Amino acid sequence: MIVEQGSVRIDLLGGTLDIHPINLVLPNAYTLNLATSLKARVELKEINFPGIRFITKDYGQTKEFKTTELTNANLATALFGNFNFFVRILLLFEVKKNLEITLSSGSPPGAGLGGSSAMGITFYKAILKLLKIEEDKESIIRKVKDVEAILLDSGQTGYQDYYPALYGGVLALIPTVGGIKVSQLYSDKLKKEIEERMTLVFTGEMRFSGLNNWEVYKGFFNKNPAIRTGLANIAQYAKEAYDAITLKDWNAFFELIKKEGEEREKLFPQIVVDSQRKLLGEIRKEIKDVGMKVCGAGGGGCFILIHKNDEYPIIEKLVRSSTMSILDFTVEKPI
Repeated sequence: MIVEQGSVRIDLLGGTLDIHPINLVLPNAYTLNLATSLKARVELKEINFPGIRFITKDYGQTKEFKTTELTNANLATALFGNFNFFVRILLLFEVKKNLEITLSSGSPPGAGLGGSSAMGITFYKAILKLLKIEEDKESIIRKVKDVEAILLDSGQTGYQDYYPALYGGVLALIPTVGGIKVSQLYSDKLKKEIEERMTLVFTGEMRFSGLNNWEVYKGFFNKNPAIRTGLANIAQYAKEAYDAITLKDWNAFFELIKKEGEEREKLFPQIVVDSQRKLLGEIRKEIKDVGMKVCGAGGGGCFILIHKNDEYPIIEKLVRSSTMSILDFTVEKPI
């Protein structure tokens, strides 16, 4: 059996800046994120079966497709349902039989943690291992991103979600003409600071953050001044956060995440829902300077709370007394 895992990410600063060519038009369009211990998991088992069997642990579902059904023509139909993404990747390699595939996402759907992209990368890596093929990381990202873009059919997509599953650690994705420079910022001290001062909360609601990017993309190239200014401010905060990490100025780093969250809320008026505002109001009765940033460029079902280490018991009490839940995570080391 082949087992492959890949981290879902928490986006720290600079989401939406990872859309081409916004990333080149804006100066210093850095995107910072981290690889979490929440991981997509793929198991491949060779079996004697004239087709492909999918098993999803998240939904307790098993689905089988015969070799004759695994065609490019059927990709345009509803035949494969939620497995369309994976079938598209299988067909890149002409894998059509004798395989049982077990999938586990590692994070709630619609959480704003880039779970589908992490799963795509993890699945692609598992197929490479099965076929004993080596491929460089940037090539893997390009192909999985292209496949997902076809499936989403919603315009330009960002690239940040694909990197943590391949690189681990804490990343700065720096756009250049011709490609993306990956700067690994991980340190044991940064890991400790993040784990002590950042809490990941899931609202329980499925929200697909990438869909809001299209409106911002159109507005940016229609020269909407509010969108241009907002994204320029986000770029400034992201670059300053990168500098703060390199200088080990942790307080400045966390303050910049707070500012980025506030600026993003101006760009996406619906990014913060009523339940989040209510919880934040309750927390601020006891912790006045707590910060919040919604995960996902345009708002997903998760958000992070920024606080001091000794304030976590208050955060935990108030979150657990609400309808929401804390997703415990650690920062993964570089791969």
